[in-house]
Formats: sequence, C-alpha cells, structure tokens
Amino acid sequence: RRNGIFKKAEELTVLCDAKVSIIMFSNSGKCHEYISPSITTKQVYDEYQKILGVDLWNSQYEKMQAELQKLMETNRRLRRKIRQRMGDDLVNLNMGQLIELQQEVADSLAVVQERKYHKIRTQTDTCRKKVNNLEKIYGSMMMNIEAGYEDYGSNYDNSAACFAHGGGGQYGFSQPREGYESHDLRLA
Repeated sequence: RRNGIFKKAEELTVLCDAKVSIIMFSNSGKCHEYISPSITTKQVYDEYQKILGVDLWNSQYEKMQAELQKLMETNRRLRRKIRQRMGDDLVNLNMGQLIELQQEVADSLAVVQERKYHKIRTQTDTCRKKVNNLEKIYGSMMMNIEAGYEDYGSNYDNSAACFAHGGGGQYGFSQPREGYESHDLRLA
C-alpha cells in the first residue's frame, strides 16, 4: 500500500509538475516520507505557512522559550543557594533567612556525619571479620603443625609457645626425647 501511494505521489509530481510531500507513520511507529525531488521538506513547510498564513514554528518556539526561561531561573536560584551555602552572597538575607540557612547547613552536616560514621562502622566490621577469619586460619595452621610434630615424636612445646604468642619471625627449636648420650663412643 505504502509503495502504491508513493508511486501515485511520484506520478503527480511528474505529470502535473506538482510539489508533493507525504509523511506516513506505520502502526509500528516507523516514519516513511516522500518528497518531490525539486523541493526540500523545509521549503514545503515554509510554502504551506505562507499560503495559509499560519506560523507552524512560532507556537513551538514560544513554548521552548518559556521552558528555557524557567530553566534559567531555576539555574540562577540553585547557583545562589550554592553560593550562600559556601558563605557568599549573604548580604541580602534577613535574620529569618540566615537562621533558616544555618539550620539547612546544620542538617546537611548531620547527614554527612552520619554517612561518614556509617562508612567507618562498615569498614571496621569488615576489618574485624577479616581479622577473625585470619585468626581461625592461624589456629588451624597451628593445630596442623602440632599434629605434624607429634607424629614425629618431638618435643616442641617451646616452639608452639613461641608461635602462639605472636612470635612470627622467631625460630622454635625442638629436642629429641631420648637426649644425647654417649652410646658406643670410644677414644682412639
């Protein structure tokens, strides 16, 4: 159907030397357009406005200008509030406005402090969990070391005591249980 309509528009352009512009929107939202090769879309709109005496763009332009003015006023107001919170532009404020500004700054400070303390608590809890986990791993390793020494029949109490009291980097020594005796030693 669309191609048939565009074909008829092209025939009108050629046979009648007409300036034709068609804009179609399908049910799926796709835009399709045909415009005579001798004219642009803007020229069609301009000619339409001139013939009917209607300004298609003016109402849209006025809406955009009104929106721009609102946004510029909002921007000015926000910039003034930022300057006031930074301690600038306070000359024109009366006592009530100054008290209100002071309360807003105090409320903001309380929110920032609460967020900071929450972050500190979270980090502290995370570190505490890591330390507890490392202590469990350390305890497990110490039990494995103790089990290994017992298997070999050594006396390692001094060594284990050294590790248990944070003696990382120190060396533990063990003694054989039999001791050192002079079995079968002879002088030559």
